[in-house]
Amino acid sequence: MLKSMTAFGRERAQIGGKDVTVEIKSVNNRYFDCQVKLPRLYSPLEQRIKPYLQEKGISRGKVDVGVFVEFAEAAESEITVNTDYAAKYIAALKELKETFSLGGEITVMEVARDREVFVLKKPEDDIEQDWLALKEVLERAADKFIAARASEGARIESDLCTKMEHIKENVAEIERLSAEDIEGYRARLEEKLKAVLADNNVTVDENRILTECAIYADRAAIDEEIVRLKSHFCAFYDYLKSEEPVGRSLDFLIQEMNRETNTIGSKCGNSRIAHLVVEIKTEIEKLREQVQNIE
Repeated sequence: MLKSMTAFGRERAQIGGKDVTVEIKSVNNRYFDCQVKLPRLYSPLEQRIKPYLQEKGISRGKVDVGVFVEFAEAAESEITVNTDYAAKYIAALKELKETFSLGGEITVMEVARDREVFVLKKPEDDIEQDWLALKEVLERAADKFIAARASEGARIESDLCTKMEHIKENVAEIERLSAEDIEGYRARLEEKLKAVLADNNVTVDENRILTECAIYADRAAIDEEIVRLKSHFCAFYDYLKSEEPVGRSLDFLIQEMNRETNTIGSKCGNSRIAHLVVEIKTEIEKLREQVQNIE
């Protein structure tokens, strides 16, 4: 089952006198890159959120987590003044004023604008309580987020399968045309060689001519490329059944499909095959673009 790397999940609940909102959104990224925005009071919980999301199965994407908390009841926290820092801060303001002959008074409100002046102390037990409260809302938001990834992934999977079936049909047609073309190509090459040799009064063993024509025609054959493409088709559908993240594997597989298709195009001189190769390359490029969205 494919999962998209683009999704959004949001949950809000009142827990323990707090109105907690969690938003999770993500976009494409080569690796798992998680950025968490928390109120300062909850900053110690940041290192718990990232591994929690990974445990939920989120392994790729640029994930942004926003946690917003409003207190419905008075918080049992102690606010004190960082006197050492405040003294140095006021002294620095005074020096700034005197050095540059600045006007104005240094007021309490001016000093209070620096958040480092105040120290918020919470009981140690509150950290665990905060995590339990936050985790409850985080889990619901993560579930919605993962469901959105799965839903978008299913849509992408359907689109990928449609394009892959189109590619398979074109490859089957190329295989049929190639079988006919090789026989005709061998006969034309043999006839042309005999004509050239006859015009130049050159006598060569006919078996040698047949052998050389067969070798050259074999070099123009695309049997190996067709076989490899078919094996890539099988691998593609196997990946779709996997429960593990397969975005990178699919990306590599599509590169290999493109390589085999290019080889077919370089070997075949048939205009119809050349047209089909262009169609396949167009579909492969669309596949590649879509796969960049897969986890």
